[in-house]
Amino acid sequence: MRVIIEARGLGVKFPLKQRAKLLKSFFIKTKTAASPQNHMRWFWALKNIEFTIHQGEVIGIIGRNGSGKTTLLRTIAGVYLPDEGHLLVRGTLSPLLSINAGFQRELSGFENIYLQGILLGFSKKEIDMVIDDIIQFAELEKFIYLPIKAYSSGMMARLGFSIAVHLKRDILLIDEILGVGDSKFRRKSQQKLAELIQNSRTTVLISSHNFEFLKKQATRILWLEQGELKLFGDPEFVIQNYNKNN
Repeated sequence: MRVIIEARGLGVKFPLKQRAKLLKSFFIKTKTAASPQNHMRWFWALKNIEFTIHQGEVIGIIGRNGSGKTTLLRTIAGVYLPDEGHLLVRGTLSPLLSINAGFQRELSGFENIYLQGILLGFSKKEIDMVIDDIIQFAELEKFIYLPIKAYSSGMMARLGFSIAVHLKRDILLIDEILGVGDSKFRRKSQQKLAELIQNSRTTVLISSHNFEFLKKQATRILWLEQGELKLFGDPEFVIQNYNKNN
């Protein structure tokens, strides 16, 4: 099976006074002795992470809040850069890492679908083919021409999830989004994701506290603890050990 994501000794750190480092910060770093960064204290959000993920796998990511789950997904998505080690990502990405999902607030939901699709590498013709399905699944027929700034968090979450599962890429990254919205839509989104897993070769990485869903759908589970990889393997075994320690 083709290796699609591989991490070797992966580490990501943030300054203690500013736990955020976007891609653009890479280009303004200096390494001179006079640089204030040489005197900074650092927090390692990820340390010595090693794993291999194959095409078509569904990887559940678990851990306490602050354990590094979001940082790992954002690093795979290219939002953060590794400070040490090696990360290989093969294929196209569809990251669903926040409720806002990169939406432009002044644009309508309809316009944002096309914007997100184009950013993901789809043509207008390809988006045209699924836009009705995206809107219908998100249950936003009455609101799709309103600006995103008028949407509730639940509406944005529904639209972001619908875009991600209808405009399919090689790798789908999901960060806790299945826990957003009302119970009806949570069930609906879990069912849709299960269908995607069953009927495609998409590799899925999903951070979630819904262990029952992960037991049913994940091929393996990755447990992070204080930025380090604690266990990576069989879902039942990893979750059982996680529950014993938490």
